[in-house]
Amino acid sequence: MKKVMCVFGTRPEAIKMSLLVFALKKYSDIETVTCVSGQHRELLTNTLASFGLHPEYNLNIMKEHQDLFDITINILKEIKAVLEKEKPDIVLVHGDTSTAFITSLACFYLRIPVGHVEAGLRTYDLHAPFPEEMNRQGIDIIADYYYAPTEIARQNLISEGKKSDNIIITGNTAIDVLGTTVSDSFTHPILEWAGKDTRLIVLTVHRRENLGGPMREIFEGIRMLAEAYPDVRIVYPMHPNVRAVAQECLGECSQVYLSDPLDVIPFHNIMSRSYFILTDSGGIQEEASFLEKPVLVLRDATERPENLKYGVSKLVGTDKTSLLRESGKLLDDPEAYKAMTGHPHIYGDGHASERIAAHIHDVFYGKE
Repeated sequence: MKKVMCVFGTRPEAIKMSLLVFALKKYSDIETVTCVSGQHRELLTNTLASFGLHPEYNLNIMKEHQDLFDITINILKEIKAVLEKEKPDIVLVHGDTSTAFITSLACFYLRIPVGHVEAGLRTYDLHAPFPEEMNRQGIDIIADYYYAPTEIARQNLISEGKKSDNIIITGNTAIDVLGTTVSDSFTHPILEWAGKDTRLIVLTVHRRENLGGPMREIFEGIRMLAEAYPDVRIVYPMHPNVRAVAQECLGECSQVYLSDPLDVIPFHNIMSRSYFILTDSGGIQEEASFLEKPVLVLRDATERPENLKYGVSKLVGTDKTSLLRESGKLLDDPEAYKAMTGHPHIYGDGHASERIAAHIHDVFYGKE
């Protein structure tokens, strides 16, 4: 019996790894163990509950006002005992979080093979996004197997000297999840608030590099957008680290709905009913392309160049004038809007989790 350990710690990781855990559990000759770091607490717990996933281990590393030093030290200290106890044959990590990087480092120290889900994404600027770009490059130095979502990601890995036989194009597990969460019959108070004769915009912004002045510039752009377009409604599920400034800047704007973070099912369904999306997230760029929703990316660089290649997203940075100008194009010009839709399968066909699980089984037991 071979053993796989899946380790993750944030809400986005849980969304993208949960179906992979279940895909692995379908193999009777693989023991699957799940460990969460608790890098996110409530956001992670709610997401796990949405999928009915019950991890065997929770490191509970989250503390108030923690910084990257705290996260790094606490994960490295706590994960060692779990790895030594379980002795997995391979550990799977996802994406570019501190949990994924530090777990990979611990595996390297213990000589445990690592599989990187969502490998090969790059901006090649270690400060954009920060610290995620360093994390994913570091993981790919350590990893033994690379589950790349796209051909561009695969080519990045090959250009860095990774063994082509160990790179598998799988699609992105985020697309697998959307096939299970979005429903035409879904209802929610936010949708009722928005009404039927309005255009709903989803806003998410939380990245470290946007905190401070850039965040306030974005929120000023949102106020200008609401004033310019009376039929627009904007929903902003606030990340805990930006709640205070969001309420200060947008709390009096009647066209903006400031909500607590949304569980995965409400959030996916609200995105699916939106007109377009404003975000500094990475994963939402993938989800939006599948839902055929244009995305204006509130960053200067993206590790998802596929979206730019197919024209389904634009980089607008954090400048309020740019935000208003590009949003106006989507609201005023039906042809400009249409040009940013129509490519739902950039990141796969919804079977990435199955492909990854099958490959791991083949690594252990050979192809049937």
